[in-house]
Amino acid sequence: MPDYLSEAQSIAPELIALRRAFHMDPELGNHEFHTAARIEETLNGWGIPTRRLLDTAVVGHLDGALPGPTVALRADMDALPLAEATGADFASRNEGVMHACGHDVHMTAALGAARLLASHRDGLKGSVLFLFQPDEEGRGGAQRMIEAGVLEGVDAVFGAHVSPELPLGHVGVRYGKFYAASDTFKIVVHGVSAHGAEREKGIDALGAAAALVSRLIDLPKCLPGERAVLSVGSFHAGAAENALSDRAEFAGIIRTLGPAARSELKRLFRLAVDEITAAWGATAEVTLRESYPGVVNDDAMTALAEDAARQLLGRDSVHVIERPTMTTEDFGYFLMERPGSFYHIGAGCSLPLHNTAFLPDEQAPVVAAAVHAAVIRKFLMDA
Repeated sequence: MPDYLSEAQSIAPELIALRRAFHMDPELGNHEFHTAARIEETLNGWGIPTRRLLDTAVVGHLDGALPGPTVALRADMDALPLAEATGADFASRNEGVMHACGHDVHMTAALGAARLLASHRDGLKGSVLFLFQPDEEGRGGAQRMIEAGVLEGVDAVFGAHVSPELPLGHVGVRYGKFYAASDTFKIVVHGVSAHGAEREKGIDALGAAAALVSRLIDLPKCLPGERAVLSVGSFHAGAAENALSDRAEFAGIIRTLGPAARSELKRLFRLAVDEITAAWGATAEVTLRESYPGVVNDDAMTALAEDAARQLLGRDSVHVIERPTMTTEDFGYFLMERPGSFYHIGAGCSLPLHNTAFLPDEQAPVVAAAVHAAVIRKFLMDA
């Protein structure tokens, strides 16, 4: 295998400049027009043809000189609606928008991997698709890219996220369930208003909703041995201190790991709504919207990624992540269609994701580019 780590360091100034350019010009989901143009210009300049999907999605196509399978590498593009507080010289120039989740690093790393793999295309088997995906932070660009046919002919797919829990130069892999599936909900409880002194003449929508919230947030305890979280983030009811409210509304999100737990918790959710509203004599309108499916890694592809990373960085720099995270990631849509693995790259920044001061080390995309290239090459050459 080529010494991708040394080769990545040789192009580090170019990658750092790219990362800074992405970071200074962040764009929200489905509006990544400048970002997409910069990606196209970069790949085309390296002799890698591109095509557009979904207005802002970019697909780069690299063919090796030898026949073989096709593998995809995904990087997300969108930023968050946050005001940056890093104080960096290359801080966001777009007011109220910043790359607080590391997508600037993800794009740069994928571009770096494309450059590294292209420099050895004469000895490369198969083909690589570089998937630059919009709207990961919103409604999920991954699913729409799949619907547009981006995975046709693809045999496996890989991706990564920067992690503040790992030091710079380290990689974390996770076998099986990794990121949670999510389902958002809104419930409107209807009752009958009445004077607060004559509760028996009304139906207390606020009380019923409060009882329902209490029941719902305890539901994950009904899944022994499984991690799950149900959170209520907003609650609105009532207009006067001495009157029963005839309407209460609250909303939240359910996070589960794996399809079985997801299905069971939603079943328990609906039963709880029926039971509590019946006990209070109230009625409820329930909107339950299925969101990201969760990330469940393929064991064989994860073992391949782990082995490639260990060969590149050394055994002590690669870790098996013991616990899944309850955060969400739409990369799971790709893994529902093709085998693959999603791994973590050390950010070199201990602040949490989505923090307004989150700023991964400038070497993070350099290391990540080398890791991606090693993983992609190993898949192609071992096939």
